[in-house]
Amino acid sequence: MVLGMTAVAANASTMELVLMPGQVIKGHQKYEAQCEKCHDVNDRGKQTPLCLDCHKKVNRDLREETGYHGKQRHIKEQKCRDCHTEHKGRTADIVKFDRLSFDHRVTDYPLKGQHAATPCAGCHPPDKKFREAAHECHVCHKSDNPHKERLDKLGEKCHACHQEKSWRIIDFAHDKTDFPLTGKHQKIRCADCHPNDRLFNTAKDCHTCHRIDDVHAGKMGEKCEKCHDTSEWKKLKFKHDRDTGFVIKDKHKPLACQDCHQEDAYKKRLPTDCRGCHAKDDRHRGRYGEKCRDCHTETGWKKLQFDHTRDTHYRLTGKHADATCADCHTGNLYSETLSTRCYDCHKVDDVHHSKEGSENRLCARCHNENGWRKKVAFDHDITPFPLIGLHAITPCEECHPNANFREIKTACYDCHKNDDVHRQRLGNPCAQCHNPNSWNLWRFDHDTQSKFKIEGAHKTLLCDSCHKQQVEKVASTPRRCYDCHRMDDHHRGQFGEQCDRCHTTRSFRDFSLR
Repeated sequence: MVLGMTAVAANASTMELVLMPGQVIKGHQKYEAQCEKCHDVNDRGKQTPLCLDCHKKVNRDLREETGYHGKQRHIKEQKCRDCHTEHKGRTADIVKFDRLSFDHRVTDYPLKGQHAATPCAGCHPPDKKFREAAHECHVCHKSDNPHKERLDKLGEKCHACHQEKSWRIIDFAHDKTDFPLTGKHQKIRCADCHPNDRLFNTAKDCHTCHRIDDVHAGKMGEKCEKCHDTSEWKKLKFKHDRDTGFVIKDKHKPLACQDCHQEDAYKKRLPTDCRGCHAKDDRHRGRYGEKCRDCHTETGWKKLQFDHTRDTHYRLTGKHADATCADCHTGNLYSETLSTRCYDCHKVDDVHHSKEGSENRLCARCHNENGWRKKVAFDHDITPFPLIGLHAITPCEECHPNANFREIKTACYDCHKNDDVHRQRLGNPCAQCHNPNSWNLWRFDHDTQSKFKIEGAHKTLLCDSCHKQQVEKVASTPRRCYDCHRMDDHHRGQFGEQCDRCHTTRSFRDFSLR
């Protein structure tokens, strides 16, 4: 059965050869006995797809719209046989290509400049197909390449510098590269940056080319373009205020870059706080914290912007205005809260040894901020012992030999014991008789202030005539006549002790019987 089918196929092929209108071209000769490669007896419309199955490159051109076939839109609507008629014999020209009238613009490589005058054989050798002609300059002009010894350095992109008019016409647009030439770079020769025609892998950073021009000796890093531009080294585009957020003013302004940036500025970032740079200038030795700008400004350390009255609500007046910060702030300024009481700061100055109290208002009763001894203003009248009479003009030291004022007693006798002419026979309450204006000005009224009215001969007596014993408080003396006049009794007690029944106070000899 298999042999029968083979015989049928062989007979069919032989029949097609007999009916074939003519021989195919030499290029198709090996397919001449395989008519089905190009023909479908059942569907003549499949002939063009069958052609393209073999001519894959042409098929790709049509699909991608490249090459001669792909760039001519009308070819897509035609069949292959419309232009390429077969079965005309082995030597038939089915391409119908006219070199003289061919327009190269319909290809992927339009001819420009010197290429338009170049013979076809110059690019299309007879042993190669037209589509196999190279498009790259270096392939065709390998023998013309003056850089062929350095091709590995220059690369193969000849058109980057040259054009089709002539090799000698250089039309390289450096601005189209990733390194446009600006400023001083526009005036230098190519060889200054590209020695030995080294076009690729050429350094683009400033520092690589201008290392010998670096006056900073590498301390400012290698990013020269941060400060400089191509116009001139001395003309800086870097603005410290704008580009760093750290405004340079006052004392900072005349400083040179290296005064602050002593190392690579891009590897070591400088602190922007005052203490970060001026720790060695801190006369407070860290006790006042790190917020230098709370008190100081860039105009100078000695010029302060801190206002103690405004910023702390503690007004500095008198001696306080002359005090240095360290006189009061001996510890850490931000962790230590100072008291505003006088005594808390001036305890060591207290000559009263806290006897006058430690409350702030107590110190201020006498003293002020101009000095402990300056205009001491104490009102003695607000004490339990107001100063009147001779006391008002008595020097403080007379009563206060030391500063322990509270230890001073207020009783008259405590101070005037040596002045007591009564020798304590009238007791200690001096004020019952005397007043502060003078010892000699006394105001005791025996008739009203005691229970013994002074009459008759009694009025001529001195106090100590009756008051003969020393007492502490109030003088207590017997009021009966007999108690004092026992020795004057001529009756020797025969008439009893009630003398006033017969005698009066005028005289013992003056009597009136009652």
